[in-house]
Amino acid sequence: MRNGISTEECFLRSSNVVSRQMEGETLVVPIRGGVGDLDAIFSFNALGSHLWDLLAQRRSLPEMTDWVVERYEVSHEQASRDIQAFLSELKEAGLVISKSAAE
Repeated sequence: MRNGISTEECFLRSSNVVSRQMEGETLVVPIRGGVGDLDAIFSFNALGSHLWDLLAQRRSLPEMTDWVVERYEVSHEQASRDIQAFLSELKEAGLVISKSAAE
């Protein structure tokens, strides 16, 4: 386990966010108290946008890593490290929720 992310965890977008794609990027706005928190807007590049799309359904780190390795010229180890860091940031910001694979 690295960055506090286990291969047994599954991730899903939080229901407390709104996201929109604009000009090849995805903008994600957390909702706090029923209002968008415009001071906490997140912007994802093309790869981040694809990963965000995958998170519309429960996904594990290995599933996301395999998806990236199949489509980009990157080693499995590098993809896994980068996705772990991405998921850690999303989790810390409250943009995704995580559950064990058994849940």
